[in-house]
Amino acid sequence: MTVSLITSTKQTRLLVQKPFQDKQQNNSAYCSIQWRQGQLLVKEPGHLKQPLLTPLENQEYLVKCLKHSPVNLVRIDPVLGEAKLKLWADACEQARKSMFLYVSPRGREKKSSSLVWQRLRRVTEWLTALSLLILLAPVMLGIMAFIRFNSEQSLFEREWHIGKRGRLFRIFKFRISKINYSNTNTESIKRQGNFNKLLHKYGLENLPQLFNVIRGEMSLFGLPSVTLEEAVRLTPQEEYKLDRLPGVISSWNLESKSSLLQLDSQIS
Repeated sequence: MTVSLITSTKQTRLLVQKPFQDKQQNNSAYCSIQWRQGQLLVKEPGHLKQPLLTPLENQEYLVKCLKHSPVNLVRIDPVLGEAKLKLWADACEQARKSMFLYVSPRGREKKSSSLVWQRLRRVTEWLTALSLLILLAPVMLGIMAFIRFNSEQSLFEREWHIGKRGRLFRIFKFRISKINYSNTNTESIKRQGNFNKLLHKYGLENLPQLFNVIRGEMSLFGLPSVTLEEAVRLTPQEEYKLDRLPGVISSWNLESKSSLLQLDSQIS
C-alpha cells in the first residue's frame, strides 16, 4: 500500500492516521507533507521518521482532504515525478487550491524592473490580447465549427504548464482531431489533413492562449512555457525556467515547428 508522511509546525486536521499495513514499502513511494503558514509543502521524505498515514494516491480522497484543509496553496517539489505532480495538480484544481512547484533561491528571478513598469506592461498586454481576440473571433469561430463538425471531443485541450514563481496553470489550445485512416471517405481524410496542416503551419491551434494572457498566466512575448513533463527533467542550471512568465509567441513558434515535423513524418 502506498503511504505518505506528514510533519507540521502545528497540529493539522488535513489527514487522519490509519493503521500501517505494509512495513516493507519502498521509501520512494512516500512523500513528506508539512503545513506552514497557510501553505502545504510536499517534498521527498528524506530520513524523517514520522507516523505513516492513509495513502494519498487516491485522487478522490486527496481532493476531500484539501477541501477540508485551511491551507491556501500547495507547494510541491518537482523531484517527486510527473505522475505525482499531475495527481496533486488535478486534486488542487478540483479543491480550488493554487499549486506551485518549489523553486530554489538560485532559480528565482531577480527583480530588474520597477513595479510601475510591470503594471504598465501588464495592462498593455491585457488590452492587446483582448483586441486580438475580438479581431480574430471570426477565425476562431470557424475553427471551432470545423472541429465540432469532425469530432465529438471537446473543443479545447487544457494542459498543465508552469508559470511565474512556479505556479501551475492550464494552457488553452484547440483540440486537433486525429485523422481516421480507416475511414473509406478519402475526401474527408484529405480535407481534415489539410485543415490540421494549416493550423500547425500558422500556429492557429494556439490562438486560445490569448485567454491565458488576459488571465495573467502568460505574456505575449517571453520564453516558451514549460510542461510538467519538462519540469521534472530540468537541471539545476535550467531551474530559472520555473520562475518566468512564459510567452505566447515563443510557445507558438516552438509548438508549430514540432507539430509540422510530426505531421510530415506521418504523411511520409
